[in-house]
Amino acid sequence: MKARRTVRWLLGLAVAGVVALAAAFAVARWLTRDAVTVPDYQPSAERGALVLAAAGCTGCHTAEGADAKPLAGGRALDTPFGTFYGPNITPDPVHGIGAWSDEDFLRALGQGVAPDGSDLYPVFPYTSFTRMTAEDMLDLKAYLFSLEPVAQPNSPHEIGFPFSVRQTLTFWKLFFFAPGPDPAEAGRDEAWHRGRYLVRALGHCGECHTPRDATTGALDETMALAGTEDGPGGAAIPNITPDDATGIGRWSEGDIAFFLQSGMTADGDFVGGEMGEVIRGTGRLSPEDRAAMAAYLKSIAPVSHQIGRPRPAEDGGGDDNPWD
Repeated sequence: MKARRTVRWLLGLAVAGVVALAAAFAVARWLTRDAVTVPDYQPSAERGALVLAAAGCTGCHTAEGADAKPLAGGRALDTPFGTFYGPNITPDPVHGIGAWSDEDFLRALGQGVAPDGSDLYPVFPYTSFTRMTAEDMLDLKAYLFSLEPVAQPNSPHEIGFPFSVRQTLTFWKLFFFAPGPDPAEAGRDEAWHRGRYLVRALGHCGECHTPRDATTGALDETMALAGTEDGPGGAAIPNITPDDATGIGRWSEGDIAFFLQSGMTADGDFVGGEMGEVIRGTGRLSPEDRAAMAAYLKSIAPVSHQIGRPRPAEDGGGDDNPWD
């Protein structure tokens, strides 16, 4: 009889635990999801092409190889949590986003939620895209839907437990995701705000140039844009704060703007790889936009954080070429 009471007590405790977990999940989901409002706006595919260039979508959503179909997915991104594959974002209705509504698109970019209601992994940088305007999101959707659909299936992510359990992302968002745009900053002009928007929202520069917590994968905002030794694919990503010794403090605004156009650093070298793909996008922006990005980057607080090999002290310290 005592054994039966013990079993019933354990079963009751287990049921109560499941109910409590389900309730916590429901509350977390409610707290991390807002209603989506589609503005009364006529999207422009032409403007959307520039949004795509600034956001660098092609790099993550196009597989490597000369025969890869642009934006049809398949690019692998190795992370400490597993390998993620960029999905097909052509307007194919089965394998791409052709069946997505405007609400679906705004919710994905602004809240990290897929049309089926599941949470998206933050390897898709909705943590930055949430700062975008709804108009820019809709322009981007208009451009993507103007392209030829590609019926290429998506590659499944290669991630292990517990990261493979998508439901845990709801709780991750509760602690590490702040939806919505950056507020206006008093005393700053329109060009500065435009530069901040391009760097923090569209360009999502912090997603690669900011260190992440090794356990949670959350960005360390106290080290924003200060670079990391363990960026995407395990590569070192340079410090782009205006620190003279370890960042780009020795670069002028003109140097930065020209770099964003050409890929040539202030030391006369040229970047390649993933940053080269970024430059192919920023090179399409207007000179005013590149100048705004440069002005913003020079205005932020410098952070001393050495990435890569140090330069000899007699040569001023720092890194000989932080873009190697």
